[in-house]
Amino acid sequence: MDAVRLIAATRQALALSADVAQIVTEAWQAQALAVAVGSHLAVSGPPAVRSEALGLSEVGTRAGGSRHHTVARAGGVRAAQLSAIDDPRRTLDDLGALLGEAGVALVGVAVTAEDEALYWQCMEAIDAADESGDRVTAILRALSMRERGSLA
Repeated sequence: MDAVRLIAATRQALALSADVAQIVTEAWQAQALAVAVGSHLAVSGPPAVRSEALGLSEVGTRAGGSRHHTVARAGGVRAAQLSAIDDPRRTLDDLGALLGEAGVALVGVAVTAEDEALYWQCMEAIDAADESGDRVTAILRALSMRERGSLA
């Protein structure tokens, strides 16, 4: 499935999340998509973005951690369905928006968390979403430079 469709499905699921467990699960889904998109672009993306894409994949992988069990119970990892990135720029724009939305949702969970472990899980996930968003921005910058270079 194309990355844009997977990202849209995750954004919708995050927006419809009604409780803490769903929000945390969808934030993890967002990170899993960051890993998948980064891995895909690192292997088959334009050469100018492969290094940054690998970095995106690595950041997302570090962020995965213990939340995988929650996703497995929730029906699996959407990112496993990724088969194509038809429009890299749109994919990255949408992924950046998703990561930002996930970060905001996690802040909401963290500020109301009564459990210290949940609070720190959210803090780590917020940090990972922010770092992944920075990597997405760097990849978009590299794409823009590549496009400008090809026009010259």
